[in-house]
Amino acid sequence: MSDLVHIRKIVTIVEEIRHEGGPAPDRPIKRAACLAVIKNPYAGRYEPDITPLMAALEPLGLEMAQRLIDALGGDPKKVEGYGKGSIIGTAGELEHGACWHVPGGYAMRGLLGSAKAIVPSATKVGAPGARLDVALGHKDAAYVRSHFDAMEVGIHDAPRADEIVYCLVMTDGGRIHARVGGLQVHEIKGEDGLR
Repeated sequence: MSDLVHIRKIVTIVEEIRHEGGPAPDRPIKRAACLAVIKNPYAGRYEPDITPLMAALEPLGLEMAQRLIDALGGDPKKVEGYGKGSIIGTAGELEHGACWHVPGGYAMRGLLGSAKAIVPSATKVGAPGARLDVALGHKDAAYVRSHFDAMEVGIHDAPRADEIVYCLVMTDGGRIHARVGGLQVHEIKGEDGLR
């Protein structure tokens, strides 16, 4: 990794959802999150140019995206949804989370291949143990209503004041009992990332 990226820990979480009170589906839906805790190189001061951190985070984004593909079975073609987020420690600023948009989002898109839809994102400043609801959407078409979801993530001892928690999430399906209409997965045209 770069001189700007010092990792304290990486956490991977996998949820296997078998039902939400209704009938069991043909297969469980899996959601996986990968969180990396890094030292914030800009903590405690205002830095006019924070873009070097974006390039420095690219290898971490690729590593985390690959960990998620592996956690969901190893086949990128089975991944249907994604999202990203960050929690910035209290000595940092919200904009430090924006440094994750390109290295996190493009890492997932690159490894998944066909991903055309915008990667939903959530960012906030928080203390150790802060939780974040990472918004999720279908990777190829943002209007696929069955994949509008979120995964709550957090780490009990992070972020410390001078740290950032960066997160990626992938799923191999939508909400387990989705039944409120909208664009269906089999109707995706894949032309513009919307439909």
